[in-house]
Amino acid sequence: MTTRYAVLLRGINVGGNRKVPMADLRELLTGLGHDDVRTYLNSGNAVFSSATAGEDKLAAAVEEAIANRFGFTVACLVRSGAYLRAVADNCPFQAAGLQGKQLHVTYFSGPVEPERYAAIDQQAYLPEEFRLGDRALYLYAPDGLGRSKLAEALNRPAVNKGVTGTSRNWNTVLKLAELTGG
Repeated sequence: MTTRYAVLLRGINVGGNRKVPMADLRELLTGLGHDDVRTYLNSGNAVFSSATAGEDKLAAAVEEAIANRFGFTVACLVRSGAYLRAVADNCPFQAAGLQGKQLHVTYFSGPVEPERYAAIDQQAYLPEEFRLGDRALYLYAPDGLGRSKLAEALNRPAVNKGVTGTSRNWNTVLKLAELTGG
């Protein structure tokens, strides 16, 4: 049985650094034995079908293949289509009335414990807000991520110690759920 997955690469093709051309990423994923490989945008999103079970196992294989091919390390998260659909369906914000740039999801490598964020005074950042999922954090930033002071607070190394995270805007969240059949 095959499952449809998305792989989310963290921090590639930003500012001319850590270049991973999408054609090469498709070739790499196909070379790992995955089928129906497609990329979305130029920022490290790909979808594929695989009979290999286990998101962490798949992510480790992609990370190793990228390091071997490109000579640098890229953190990767792999999520099933069903998981991506659940993240979209469980959004705690009224997403339908927002622009894609106003709502973001940060996917994490492990569970998101509320204790990590207890020191962040949400009232101080209003109207920006965040809510936690199981391995995801939803961020409402009405002026976009680039101007978000709350995003800065949420991305401090001390807050995210021990987990890998990568963010996607709401349009990308929905598109990846669609492309994976979730």
